[in-house]
Formats: sequence, C-alpha cells, structure tokens
Amino acid sequence: MAKNKKDVIQLLEKIALYLEIKGENPFKISAYRRAAAALEADARSLSEIEDFTSIKGIGKGTNAVIVEYLLEGHSETLAELEREIPKGLLSLLNVPGLGGKTLAKFYQELGVTDEASLKKAILDKKIEKLPGFGEKSAQNILHALEQANKRPERFPIATVLPIANRLSKYLENGPHIQKFSVAGSLRRLEEMIRDIDFIIATDKPEKVRNYLLNMDGIQKVIASGNTKVSVILEDSLGIQVDFRLVKEAEFPTTLHHFTGSKEHNVAMRQLAKARGEKINEYGVEIENTKELLTFPSERAFFNHFGLHEIPPEVRQNKGEIEAFTKEVPVLNVCDIKGDLHMHTTWSDGAHSLEEMVESARKRGYEYIAITDHSKSLFVANGLNEKRLRMQREEIEKLNETYTDIHIFAGVEMDILPDGRLDFSNEFLKEMDFVIGAIHSSFQQSEDKIMYRLLQALENPYVSLIAHPTGRLIGRRPGYRLDLKRLIEAAAETGTALEINSNPHRFDLSAKWTRIAKENGVKIAINTDAHKQDTLDDIKYGVGIARKGWLQKEDVLNTWSKDKLMRFINKKR
Repeated sequence: MAKNKKDVIQLLEKIALYLEIKGENPFKISAYRRAAAALEADARSLSEIEDFTSIKGIGKGTNAVIVEYLLEGHSETLAELEREIPKGLLSLLNVPGLGGKTLAKFYQELGVTDEASLKKAILDKKIEKLPGFGEKSAQNILHALEQANKRPERFPIATVLPIANRLSKYLENGPHIQKFSVAGSLRRLEEMIRDIDFIIATDKPEKVRNYLLNMDGIQKVIASGNTKVSVILEDSLGIQVDFRLVKEAEFPTTLHHFTGSKEHNVAMRQLAKARGEKINEYGVEIENTKELLTFPSERAFFNHFGLHEIPPEVRQNKGEIEAFTKEVPVLNVCDIKGDLHMHTTWSDGAHSLEEMVESARKRGYEYIAITDHSKSLFVANGLNEKRLRMQREEIEKLNETYTDIHIFAGVEMDILPDGRLDFSNEFLKEMDFVIGAIHSSFQQSEDKIMYRLLQALENPYVSLIAHPTGRLIGRRPGYRLDLKRLIEAAAETGTALEINSNPHRFDLSAKWTRIAKENGVKIAINTDAHKQDTLDDIKYGVGIARKGWLQKEDVLNTWSKDKLMRFINKKR
C-alpha cells in the first residue's frame, strides 16, 4: 500500500521513541522528532515534495530513512531497533502512563525488559527509589498494569471493525463460499462489541471449515464443526470470531436471526405467532403443516410478514415494525452528495488539497468543504487568517479546473476555553463554510462548556457544530454538557449538528440524532477525514443516521449545492 505523509511522520516519531528507550544520543533522538515536526508543518503532500532536505529540519540522515521507506515500503532503521529492544518492553508502551522516557529509565537503570520484570521492580521497591518516582507513582504503575491485563467484556467498535474488514477480505477469496455477511451487534453498528459473527452460505461446509482453520494468525480454536467454526485471533485482543455455515436457502433467515437485536427478534416472533407461524434461524415454519419456508433475501423475508425491509441498524424494537408496514424512504450512501468536514496537509492531514478533491470526485461527490484546523490548535498545525486566504486561492484555482465538483473554502474553527471564537466575524465573512468545534479544556464545568457552545451556535457564520460531545467511544466520555439544551439551541439558531462518521466518535450518537430530528435540527454526516481512505467512513455515518431514523431531507449533504448554500446564507 502506498505510504502517505502521516505514515512517514509516524515512522520518524516511532524511531525517535525507540532510540529514547534504547538510551541513544539525545541529539539523534531530537533529529528524528525535528524531522517529523518539520514534515507535519509543511503544507505539501509527499507527491509534491521533490527533495526532503529542502525542508528545514530534515537532514541527510533522516532524508535517507524517509526515501528508503517510500521506495521499499519499510525502514531497516526501525527494523533494527525492533530487533535490539526486547519485545516485552515495547508492549509496555500500551500501558497508560508508560512513555518512552519512563521506560528508558526502567530499562537502562533497572534492567526492566517486560511486564514480569517491571512488576518485580515495583514489588522490590526499586521503582520508588528512582529520582522523580515515589511509592504512589510505583503503585499507580502497578494498578495500570493490572487494568491493562483485564479483558473487557466488550470492545469499542473502532477496535473491532479493522479485524472484521480483514476477515471479510479473506472470505471474499474463499472457495465454495456462495455469500457471506457480518452479523450481530457489529452489523447493527452498536458502539461496543462483544464478539464478531459471520454467516456464510456454502454447499461445501467441510471445505469452508478447512479454509477457515487454515487462516493465518489463529491463536485458539474454540469450535471446528461443519456448522460453526469459532476462533480467537492473535491480534484480536481476545475477541471471539464465530463463523456459522448454512445452506444458501437458509442464509437470509439465519442472517436475520443472528443480526438481532434480541428485542427485535422477539417482536418478529410474536408477529409470526399471530399468523400461525414460527421463525427460526433456518426459515419460517407453518405450524399446521410443518412446512419450512425459505426466502431468497432478507427483503423477501420481511415482505412475507407484510413489512418493507428493515435496515439492520434500526432493528431495536423501537417502533420499526409498525413504521415499516408502510414504505419508509431509507437513507443510503448513494444519497450523500458531498462531505463537509475534511483535512489536508495544510493542517494535520496526510494528503494535499488536490488529492482530497480527486478522491471526492472518484466518489461522485457534487461538492466538498475543505475544513482544516484553525490557528489556536497548534498541535494540528492550525491555519491563521493569512494561510486560510492562501488556501482559498488554491481552492479557487481548483474550482476553475474542475467543473464536476464544487469546493467550499471552509474551516474547523476552535471554540476557545473562554467562549471566544478563533476568528473575528469580519474574517468569517470570507469563509464559505464554518464549523465550530471544541478541542480543549474538556474538564470545564457544564455551564462553561455550554457557554462556549452557545457562543458558537449564536454566531451567524457558524453553520455546523462538529463532534458535539467530544467523546471517543470506550476511551473518553466527552465533556459535560446539556445535550437537550444544545439541540434546542441548534433548532433556535438554525445551526446544524454533525454525525461524525469516524468509528472512534459516532458523535452525535444515534439516540441524540433521533432527538435532534424530532426537534427539527438538520444534520450533516461527515467523515472528518485526515487521509483519502477515511473518506470511506461515510458509510458508518449513514448507518448511524439510519439508526437515528434520519431521512434524506434531514441531512444537509444530501441536498443540492444551491439548497445547501441557501441554508448557510439564511443564518448569515
């Protein structure tokens, strides 16, 4: 896979970290960190940089590492460091509170090489005797180790999706697999996932079973029959993967059954019972005759009960069975006409403005908004007024070049801790599309957070509030806010709220999306993409929108460009 700018920056930072752990010369460590920062600050993409040494901060040594990585797809410098540093020590980097400097001290001064030797150093009271440490910090490290070893019952969906996607690619190439689908809570896009379920249709279950058991990276086989194969993969954090093998005729009802939810399935069984029928995972049985009906698709299964097809995300027994007795216009990815939140190499993105435009054109988008970070977000190389005006010149040139897509000059503007916005209204007039977002001081009180958000909502130039709660699923609960009041204020001010399609966020959640719809608030489904391939995350955002019962008219970026501009200008 071609490397992007983010990949190179991460390589340089990782080499610096490993050099630090090894105890190398501080100037050498600094050289890699300086090169990473210099590349981050450069607004060009990799394809636009002819000579990396022309960038201040990148010398001959770091340039050689970059060039080798881009040409060969790997770095021998990094590989050598990985061979020299104990693997058990590197795995400790995943423990909260253990960074490079701390591990370097433990490794070099106490001979810590893995979790066992670190625990021993704590219990022998060696850690607390090191300068800068004490009994409390040693106990905090011990507690962090214990927590890291506890396998959670459920995992954030962002952790599970890459595993499921990799397995899907493996199944696509499988012999005798007629069709397959992910099922369970993952198919319903639940935020926390216990295990991964796949339903596979095949007329050769033994051969498919063998194909599954020959998969690389199996840590443990739990079941290996002709109807079910269950495994745990080495890199899956202990997540169980269940493959259920069925005949093609049984596939739709089995898929429906194992998609759930449990509450939806109970309601469907009650509907069947009233008709003198029983639903099971293999079909629908007519009670009087014991005849087993099968269906060519889930749509035909639902049609049998007088229903239109209910999307997996909506199967919650929250009114969907009653609603889908009539035809419901279901939101689909093909309804999305553009993405209104994305980043480029002008701030902290991996690809250039033109590269992001090209990716959007390939997706058939009619418009996009380029929304790099604003000046106060230093860590993301945020743009000031001068740089945004320079970027707008580039956008105008691209708008002249491409007639099949329109590029809005936008910005993801920080809402500062004191409630001020990062730019004056005088400057915001120049922007086509302004997003307001909180990126700092998450620990403030609810009153202060709400004050900040209300300042943005009331601003005539802010069209959208991005990732409104600031949460990261399973990692960060978000800041304290009154979501009901936020939604009411969005309705009052004519400001849209975002469904951020990034699986780490899904923000707004489906629950609050539905409440926003009920209050007449418009929603934008965006990816917040920082590189080309994450533009594909739009499909997850559409799924969350379906889960929140949104339809096309509720979503800004299903509208025509002219209608979208009328929405923006109405508030102004």
